[in-house]
Amino acid sequence: MAQIKIGKLDSLIIVDMQNDFMPGGALPVENALTIIPKINRYIDIFSKNGALIVATRDWHPPNHISFKTRGGPWPPHCIQNTKGAEFVSDLRLPSNSIIISKAEDPEKEAYSGFDGTELNNILKKYGVRRVFIAGVATDYCVKATAIDAFRYGYETFVLSDGIKGVDIPKGSVEKAIKELLELGIIFVDEHDIVI
Repeated sequence: MAQIKIGKLDSLIIVDMQNDFMPGGALPVENALTIIPKINRYIDIFSKNGALIVATRDWHPPNHISFKTRGGPWPPHCIQNTKGAEFVSDLRLPSNSIIISKAEDPEKEAYSGFDGTELNNILKKYGVRRVFIAGVATDYCVKATAIDAFRYGYETFVLSDGIKGVDIPKGSVEKAIKELLELGIIFVDEHDIVI
């Protein structure tokens, strides 16, 4: 693949780099801390080239339908205004980053950063054509966000060295990657991008 030059029509979408998804959190993604330096590197590259930086976050009410307490699959996590819902402190988000809160409706699951949010309208407003996705978890919110971006007509890239999966059930990360590739979503890493 020819090297990719980042510019003003691009957006870096950082998915759910929140305390509860880190080791020691309510719903930890194994090795999630290891991708923070890489994501910070991407933030630097994209910022320097005038691209839009977006960070999504789970922003659950305490009684969210996805929680085990309500028969859902997950332990309570990323509850609004708690430490667990905060972005990881080592993540160097620029002050002009756009924060997208998702899954705020207690009765509705929302894995994608586009689901029930203004993300598509914001990207359109900025004239974004290509999106580059990093964060957690590969097999859930990264996958869902990438699929929606693709369906909304953005050229969609996943930054393979900036993602980690939860792999529940076993094999779900591999399945997610296969599904994204079959759809036409492109996996790249830092070597594919002009610095």
